[in-house]
Amino acid sequence: MRYEVEQKYRVSDGQALRAELAALGGDLGRARQEVDCYYNHPARDFAATDEALRIRTVEGVGRITYKGPKIDATTKTRREIEVPLAEQTAGTWDEVLQALGFRPVAEVRKQRRKAWVPWEGQRVEVSLDEVDEVGPFVELELLADESSLDTAKACLASLAQRLRLSGSERRSYLELLLESRGRA
Repeated sequence: MRYEVEQKYRVSDGQALRAELAALGGDLGRARQEVDCYYNHPARDFAATDEALRIRTVEGVGRITYKGPKIDATTKTRREIEVPLAEQTAGTWDEVLQALGFRPVAEVRKQRRKAWVPWEGQRVEVSLDEVDEVGPFVELELLADESSLDTAKACLASLAQRLRLSGSERRSYLELLLESRGRA
């Protein structure tokens, strides 16, 4: 089973963070807009079960992603199943989901720049995000199986310390967006 191990932090000094990433060999790519449309299940409340279903579109290419509940109290580690969609089919998948009773909750829009940083024998994906209505964040992420979860979590915690990041944010961008709009 594949898990996404992630830690997210609000960014107060983006320039300093970009310099630290460059010093570690993290070459940030160009900014790309990502649009994530989140859905709620027709028979259970994903907000209550801590699950997520989304269609992400980046430059006309989509992916449908299911995220299971977080499995610990300190990181955003959760099961993730992601399926690439054929180009220009995200709208059709939206229609399929709605026909099955899934209802759109909200769209999260962000500008994202990615880098991969070699750290403790791992290749950590680092995403610098400017999230509409929410603000600037950085995400540190690794994919792991059950046997390597603790190693992945320790690696991300160590990199966060090296980058002088603190106050990990466990809420999703969707939760933060809905909170900023005064909705649960």
